[in-house]
Parts: sequence; structure tokens; C-alpha cells
Amino acid sequence: MTTVHAEAAGNLPHEPEKATLEGRNKVLGFWLFLGGEAVLFGTLFATFLALRNQTNDGPSAAELFELPLVAGATFLLLVSSLTSVFAIQAMHRNHPGRLRTWLGITVLLGAGFLGLEIYEFTKYVRHEEFGMTTSAFSSAFYTLVGFHGAHVAFGILWISLLIAQLVRKGLNTVTAPKVYVSAMYWHFIDVVWVFIFTVVYLLGKVG
Repeated sequence: MTTVHAEAAGNLPHEPEKATLEGRNKVLGFWLFLGGEAVLFGTLFATFLALRNQTNDGPSAAELFELPLVAGATFLLLVSSLTSVFAIQAMHRNHPGRLRTWLGITVLLGAGFLGLEIYEFTKYVRHEEFGMTTSAFSSAFYTLVGFHGAHVAFGILWISLLIAQLVRKGLNTVTAPKVYVSAMYWHFIDVVWVFIFTVVYLLGKVG
């Protein structure tokens, strides 16, 4: 049975994201894109490490960071990575309803993470007088962490639009690659956050 006939019968290949040449090309192309993103984040990490002690009489990382708040945000983002895995499993099992549900939960967890990050930034600016131009450290911090937050916001919007597209067009070999690469993107920003949590927050608290 061809892919077209299988979809017409309500069946999909086990890995529908790779069932067509276009789908395989999308996955390969997105791996290349993530490679470029890794280089970009690597540059931001290197800049932060070079400037993290340049506080200019402003608050230092040890004085500023509250690990319980950051740990809570980290928990939300790591769980969202797990729910995106469940979404891909649902897609491979041809359960579009469960796929949309798990993607929706991923979006909600990502929004929770973003809300905590916005609260953190607001608290630093209003109560700690730690703004973008306070010091070289603050500039490097907001650039790195804020750039990651922008990626999270984009991921939330992207997955939300995919959910809407799945509702309209259903799960098929056209929509499946889009879902798959969005999950790749989401895992990537989760991995980047693990490095941020370690290099920025943990290393900042222990010196």
C-alpha cells in the first residue's frame, strides 16, 4: 500500500515524518539549523564567562540569584521536554488526539517557564536595580538568558500554530515532519537551558 493510500485508509507509516523525501529533507535541514544555533549559543556562553565577574559595583551573581525560583522554572522546562516525547510517541502510534493533548501540555509548561523568567527579570530590575546596562555582567546575563527566553517564546507560538494546523488538516505525512522538527527544537532549547542553569546560576552561586 502506498503512503497516499495508507493515509486515505486512516493509517500512517510508523515514522510518518520520514515517510517522504520532503519530510526527510526537512529533518536533515533542521539538524543543520540547530548546528548553527549551537554555535550562536556557544558564542554567548563564551561572552558570559568572560564577563561574569565584571559587576561594576553592581550586584554579583551570588547576591542576586535565587535558586529555588530558577529550579522551579527548570523543572517546568524539563517536564515539557518529556511531554514532547510523549507527543512524538502518540504521533508514531497514530493517535492524533493524544498528540494534540501532549503538545498542548508542552505549550502550557513552556508558558509557565516563560512566566517565571519574566517575573525573575522584573524582580531584578525593580528591586535589585540590576538592569541591562548596570554592568558588563548584567549585559551578558540578559543577552544570554533573554535570547534563550525568546527561543522559548517562539517555540510556544510555533507549537500552538501546529496544534491549530493538526485540528484543521489532521495528522499526515505533511504535518508529521513539522511536529517532529518542532520537538527537535524544543529539546534543543531544553538542553541549552541545562547549560544555562549550570554555567550561569549554579556556577554563579558557588563562585
